[in-house]
Amino acid sequence: MTLHADVVRVLREWDAPNAEQDLLRRDYLDHLDARADGVWRSCRPAHITASALVVDVERGRVLLTLHPKVGRWLQLGGHCEPEDVTLAEAALREAREESGIVEGLTLLGDGPVKLDRHAVRCAGRDQPENTHLDVQYVVTAPVDALARISEESLDLRWFPFEALPELTDASVRELAARAQHALR
Repeated sequence: MTLHADVVRVLREWDAPNAEQDLLRRDYLDHLDARADGVWRSCRPAHITASALVVDVERGRVLLTLHPKVGRWLQLGGHCEPEDVTLAEAALREAREESGIVEGLTLLGDGPVKLDRHAVRCAGRDQPENTHLDVQYVVTAPVDALARISEESLDLRWFPFEALPELTDASVRELAARAQHALR
């Protein structure tokens, strides 16, 4: 199975939590139906991305990165790579790379918890905007996990669910709320 086929399967099987999320799910599927390259960074004007909110269940906190291009605290994630076999594996790979936690990260549940569409400049400020069709997972970290900042971040920190930083947008706050709900 190709990554493209896996993303289609994931989105078809995903039970969206509300009408807005279901509309995004259907838009993502339409994109993938129209574009065989729809999972790759080179696909313009939009492509699938995979992200993960890393959660420390025992301490009730989430790991966020201060993104250098966006200037906000975000979940970990990014572009799909040729070695990714599944979308879930892409999200886990991104979580490992950007958190420095190489062992013990585990996907929560059977699929994503949220979709988010946002415009970005993938290659730099001189490039035209592109749209990320982000598929967001929740990943649990082991109790003793030690996060290490990567080259892709200005900062990396744990924040309590109830005290997310000011420079966090509504999308990340909603993702954290969905993660908290999924942990119950």
